[in-house]
Amino acid sequence: MPKIKLAENTVQLIKDICKEFENKESELINVLHQVQSKLGYLPAEVQEVIAKELKTSVAKVYGVVTFYSFFTMIPQGENPISICMGTACYVRGSEQVLNEFKRQLKVEVGESTEDGKFSINCLRCVGACGLAPVVTVGEKVYGRVAPTDVKKIIAEYRNH
Repeated sequence: MPKIKLAENTVQLIKDICKEFENKESELINVLHQVQSKLGYLPAEVQEVIAKELKTSVAKVYGVVTFYSFFTMIPQGENPISICMGTACYVRGSEQVLNEFKRQLKVEVGESTEDGKFSINCLRCVGACGLAPVVTVGEKVYGRVAPTDVKKIIAEYRNH
């Protein structure tokens, strides 16, 4: 990926968030969570600033970002859609739900729609196995989702 130059106000925002957590390396996950909630994603350049502020290695920051499926280095759509592919969800049809989201939105996993409204990703487990198959849109969780529900879920966010 091409290197991006962070705007000075973005760098300052990252520094302020790190400072909120007293620039402690032990607060890395909290810092990453806050920064991602403000910027939408965690590109390498952002991770470099966080590493410097928390006095830790970029490799450690990158390791945490890539280990946890919640964090992303790719820009997300305004309404990030995640389809659970854990065992319970998979055996109850999450693959068909995923295929319907891809068909309706005309994008593949890891991509965003042209208008930037939606992006699709898969995750391993949201911890709501009793509601399988599960889909999240942002922070909202949808349970027992069938392919026929996809159009209605998309419509909820289409005109916001």
